[in-house]
Amino acid sequence: MNLDNVLCEGGNVTSSGTTGPAKTIYRSPKNLAACIAVANQAQDINQSSKILTVTRMTHAGGLLLQTLPAHYIKADYTITKFNPYTFINQLKEHSHTFLTPSMIESLVKTKDFRTADFTDKFVSMGSDRIPAIHVNWFTERGATVLCNWGMSEIGPCVINKRFEPYELCNNENIIGDKYWCDVEIVNQQLFVQGELCVYSGWFATRDVVYEKEGTLYYKGRMK
Repeated sequence: MNLDNVLCEGGNVTSSGTTGPAKTIYRSPKNLAACIAVANQAQDINQSSKILTVTRMTHAGGLLLQTLPAHYIKADYTITKFNPYTFINQLKEHSHTFLTPSMIESLVKTKDFRTADFTDKFVSMGSDRIPAIHVNWFTERGATVLCNWGMSEIGPCVINKRFEPYELCNNENIIGDKYWCDVEIVNQQLFVQGELCVYSGWFATRDVVYEKEGTLYYKGRMK
């Protein structure tokens, strides 16, 4: 994939298909520019950052969350296939990475994870909701963790919650307390709009949520 072409012409990302048939979404150069600005700010990505990308580049998390933002500002990045047995050694030479829940579950089963030190590492996680234990496995080892909500149609860095090193998460259903878009909850369904979204106007996410003291929590998906 030629990332310069993606920046100039736009690019496609493919949904995971976990909540319905997989679909391909086109992201325009203007939309990508907005996503890049937010992703770099939310994750402290700068020209000295070193990104380790282990998710597929057709996935929004692989392309848009860290790799394309790093490429845009000429930061270093490595794209490789995820291997739980070599990942921790690879991360030692990098500052940032993004992991899915299934990757985390396979990683914690390895011998190296027991003694891993993630000091000065920034680990982003993405899904409809992130298990609290996934956050804690990394913050307990010194990492900064960003729990991130996004969709193929918006973001992927849209609503998130940041956990500093040794800060523990105590809620299984947290989505985030930092909003990078407009948010409305109508009959418990989350609606979003803004320049991070590929569609104009309010977008119905079909996620059932609730808000408490400025933080958004996940309840499930609409049928």
